[in-house]
Amino acid sequence: MENRDTFLLDLRGEPLGTISAQSTSEEVFQNRTLRPILVIQNELFIEVFLNYVVKQKNVFFSLSPEKKMMYIENVIQRDIKFRNSLKGIVIGLFTVEEYKEYIKNSSNINKRMMNMLIERLKNQVMILIEE
Repeated sequence: MENRDTFLLDLRGEPLGTISAQSTSEEVFQNRTLRPILVIQNELFIEVFLNYVVKQKNVFFSLSPEKKMMYIENVIQRDIKFRNSLKGIVIGLFTVEEYKEYIKNSSNINKRMMNMLIERLKNQVMILIEE
């Protein structure tokens, strides 16, 4: 397992965001683990989202920019299968230790993970429109 964990940590590089002595364990996990994984998996998240949209009869592309933002948020919050798929894309890049930490507080970490992913997709909505 150590080879896999070392590979994953090397792949992700340095933490993204500020980690201080006052940081909560959730903030540390977010900046050490979640943010780097979301960056690495960004292109995959875009393709997964676009595939989802196409399978949902392309409704997304006919929406106004504001409605697109709401669509992204609603789909990730309400479609449990889709949300679980997105979580799997992130969790699959956890080290064993990170996974052990994750399962101690998965509910709060899942909220952070999905909120960060929603914001990431919203910030890239213009890219989604052009493709």
